[in-house]
Amino acid sequence: MEFDEMKKIWDSQNNEPLYAINEKALHNRILSKKRQAFYITNTSELLCITAYFFTGCFILGMNFFRQGANIFMYTLSAWMLISAGYVFVRRIRRINSDHQFDRSVRGDLAHAISVASYQVNFSRLVRWNILPIGILIVAGVWDGRKSLWFAVGILIFFVLTGYASGWEHRIYKARKRELEILQGKLENEDPGDRPS
Repeated sequence: MEFDEMKKIWDSQNNEPLYAINEKALHNRILSKKRQAFYITNTSELLCITAYFFTGCFILGMNFFRQGANIFMYTLSAWMLISAGYVFVRRIRRINSDHQFDRSVRGDLAHAISVASYQVNFSRLVRWNILPIGILIVAGVWDGRKSLWFAVGILIFFVLTGYASGWEHRIYKARKRELEILQGKLENEDPGDRPS
């Protein structure tokens, strides 16, 4: 149910639209969007932390027990572990900041926008993190004297990954924009028109 549908009611006496907000329906819509944003954010964070941590440990272990250790792979392992730690710290900060919002329609909407903004920033961070990871992997493959075609294949994979992450990032931005539009409509509404 969109905002305009929640606002419009019909005055049967003079056949003119009269505007009021069904606050319960609006609040339920906001809570639904907030739950969706929380679910996506939590899942994204946990997947990134897990993937970065275990990939970093795996690369470190493989490189450590192999003859002719590759400095790029050690650097990649360190980068992945640092990235996992950074995402973990950001997650803790995000969770700790969740308590600053009140549990009203406007407070829940502000909270949903805050989570959506965090998700957009997090998505941008993960997207940009593809660049150093890709460079380190291609450099490690090149230094390991692997086939040129293998390096080209990895490069193509990272280009496609960057494209897909851009598509995902635009979805998060659109969701955040939708919440901001709803907030703007609520702020522009005349407080005298609201039912008590």
